[in-house]
Amino acid sequence: MSSGGPTPAGAPQVKSLNCPSCGATLTLRSFSHAVTIVCDSCHSILDAQDPRLKILQTFQAATDEDPPLIPLGTRGSIRGTAYEAVGFQRRTIHVDGVPYSWHEYILFNPFQGFRYLTEYNGHWNDVSILRSLPICSPGASTLNYLGETYRLFQTATAGTSFVLGEFPWQVRVGETVEVCDYVSPPRVISSEKTGTEVTWSMGEYVAGRDIWKAFKLQGDPPAPIGVYENQPSPLSENVKLVWSLVAVFVILLVAMLLFIYSTARDEQVFEQSYEFNTNIKREASFVTDPFELKGHTSDVELTTRARVDNNWIYLNYTLINQDNGHAYDFGREVSYYHGYDEDGSWSEGGTQDTVTVPSVPPGNYYLRVEPESDYYRGAIYYTITLKRDVPQLSFFGLGALALLFPAGLVTWRSLNFEHLRWAESDYGGSPDDGSFLSTIENAVDSVKSMSGDDDE
Repeated sequence: MSSGGPTPAGAPQVKSLNCPSCGATLTLRSFSHAVTIVCDSCHSILDAQDPRLKILQTFQAATDEDPPLIPLGTRGSIRGTAYEAVGFQRRTIHVDGVPYSWHEYILFNPFQGFRYLTEYNGHWNDVSILRSLPICSPGASTLNYLGETYRLFQTATAGTSFVLGEFPWQVRVGETVEVCDYVSPPRVISSEKTGTEVTWSMGEYVAGRDIWKAFKLQGDPPAPIGVYENQPSPLSENVKLVWSLVAVFVILLVAMLLFIYSTARDEQVFEQSYEFNTNIKREASFVTDPFELKGHTSDVELTTRARVDNNWIYLNYTLINQDNGHAYDFGREVSYYHGYDEDGSWSEGGTQDTVTVPSVPPGNYYLRVEPESDYYRGAIYYTITLKRDVPQLSFFGLGALALLFPAGLVTWRSLNFEHLRWAESDYGGSPDDGSFLSTIENAVDSVKSMSGDDDE
């Protein structure tokens, strides 16, 4: 709704009065609904129910350094209903001697009554008074409202440090209330206790840009600072979605693994043992007998087993296609050392090495082998074994890791968001429970439903 032009039907009307303290003109927008009204000029708090506007309190204050972000008299639409900003107050709490203040805006519609907006560090809440009481046990850290559980976030004594405009209660600067906030993002239920009277309200987190759009305010809203108590995590839905997708792809990956294992040839095509005499200085390279690689293009797994003891052998391999001369070059080392020191026995390396050559077409092949080692270390015996079309479990491990990494990253970011939220709480809640836990539980439920597992 525009803030200027003719007054639409159903919008609040205004009534002009004069301040008995300074004579300034007062604009009464909520008529008989207003209990107190604050003069814009001298900041006197007046009894709006008294025809003579009895002065209830006077104080000196200025708003230049902290003016209302929504000027009084501004009209906007909240949930499809036209409201006008009629009042403004600043409330302050002290934590370890440090003051923390937030703003509250009183909105009025002649048919719907009062509604409230709160703002702290760029975080906004749309607040309304509860019409029924939440279920709360004395001393409990949770309460229930309409089937939803809210966790106690903080308690504090809040004092009114500045007021302006109209209020549906007798407001005073300096008055205090005991405030308790219970959160279930994006909602917060608050109780305000004054003496024996307790008022319950519910706030729902609203983005500043939506407030600016609703009231057609100029410029940009203040950027939110930090994580607010009921600010919804931008990642909570992503966690559920990502883990659901991970479950789907893991099932597909396992199905692929079973299929490949059941159809793979996994056959041995060559095995031969050799001796490398390091005491003889001569050309040690040789070629093996030819062997056939059958089937479709697939991998070749070469395993080298060497009898090395505090010794090593390096083998330059070349897998050569006998028909077209295409070659695959690679080198492998087998080394094994062991002994004793002041920390006890130790060992490193091993007597076996395995390497996989991927995507080798079928055909007739042979190996060119060139062994190397230290001279005059005696004979080294080794065996070369080749297998065709061997399923590689490491491929599926990398696939699973590729799936789990982004899911883990999103989960960690969501966990960190909750940690930042509860770091501001008086009760030091853990991100392992609350809304984060419910998000993980929902993801687990999705996985169970996809796997058809309805049990524990």
